[in-house]
Amino acid sequence: MTEDPARAIRATNVFAANCPSRRVLDHVTSKWGVLVIVALAQSPMRWGALRRRIEGVSEKMLAQTLRTLEADGFVLREAQPTIPPRVDYSLTPLGRGLADRLIPLVTWVGNNADEIVGAH
Repeated sequence: MTEDPARAIRATNVFAANCPSRRVLDHVTSKWGVLVIVALAQSPMRWGALRRRIEGVSEKMLAQTLRTLEADGFVLREAQPTIPPRVDYSLTPLGRGLADRLIPLVTWVGNNADEIVGAH
């Protein structure tokens, strides 16, 4: 039997100000956080490829977002001992699970954005 979503939310107490999920929600629902997770779901990428893929993100915001998602356990940063240095980013299993949930949301937003934005 599938668990009731409302019951699951109450069980984790995400509405409480001191719930640790609030910090995680802040990180994974930020505009750049969502886009980084979805981009890395397509394939592992180097920093420059991510910056080109996610148009409009500044170097500072991309670096900050990657650090945050790595600290949260969603992104794996692998530095290769080459000259020049090569750093690859990929999703961890936890990040893959998150991506599996974010991709339908991003798809829905993309399919409905014109209608939503056009209404204002």
